[in-house]
Amino acid sequence: MKAIRFHDYGDPDVLRLEDVEQPVPGAGEVRLRVAASAFNPVDDGIRGGWLRDVFPVALPHVPGIEVAGTVDALGAGVTGVEVGDDVVGFLPMVPDGAAAEYVVAPAEILAPAPTSIPLADAAALPMVGLTAWQALFDDAGLTAGQRVLINGAGGAVGGYAVQLAKGAGAHVVGTASPRSSERVRSAGADEVLDHTTTEVTLAEPVDVLLNLARISPDELAALVALVRPGGVVVNTVPTIPTVGDDDRGVRAVGVFVRSDAEQLSRMVAMVDRGELRVDVAERVPLAELAAVHAKAAAGALPGRVIVIPS
Repeated sequence: MKAIRFHDYGDPDVLRLEDVEQPVPGAGEVRLRVAASAFNPVDDGIRGGWLRDVFPVALPHVPGIEVAGTVDALGAGVTGVEVGDDVVGFLPMVPDGAAAEYVVAPAEILAPAPTSIPLADAAALPMVGLTAWQALFDDAGLTAGQRVLINGAGGAVGGYAVQLAKGAGAHVVGTASPRSSERVRSAGADEVLDHTTTEVTLAEPVDVLLNLARISPDELAALVALVRPGGVVVNTVPTIPTVGDDDRGVRAVGVFVRSDAEQLSRMVAMVDRGELRVDVAERVPLAELAAVHAKAAAGALPGRVIVIPS
């Protein structure tokens, strides 16, 4: 099969399109014929070696932690999924990923794919959707009637976070650049603030601050001041210390997303009911994955990019 691999950590040019053996599913695993994978900033960190202590991949390594595809073969003991099923999943971080024509995945992490959108586009949902879901509901405990500030609402996770928070009955305030402000507004944000021109200020405090942006600790501290006493700060960016305010009872939670087939299935159902939109900005062939990594490093990606093997 064709796969993108890197043999050494480094810049995007270490990514190579190669011929490799098809993987064989072990016990509890299935093999997927990949319809698409999706670029994720974590892929950049793993390839660059900055995350090698957290995710010690074996080299050479195939990137790609989000996948949509069709079950092609079953390992021993697999139940609940059949050859020919279309599925989506957030793959384990360390084994070889989905930037290939085939990938092996634990059966337990897979959810049926949406039927209302192209199978390849569904690759844009798993990890970022789960990050938004777990941050808002597992970590923040967001409920109807609360106010939430989503900092970095114009990004991939932010797009889902705005939709999920609005769908839960929250009042949603999102920060975005002029380039992404209309997308954030169309996702359902009640207020959109341009963080590029002025300091973020609010007429009234929020119950939840969800930070998705690579900002400085001082900038995060300024946003924490906008959270009401007893509220919560949830931060998805591991390079920034997650801080609350003990004096005002504002707790702090750092997000470490996990694969969860049940939560993913619930979001798939929302997609098929028209309650959750999957946005794909670009669809590129597998051979162009290195260029996608380079664009990401330059801050030039137009939005969510999926990578198609065929």
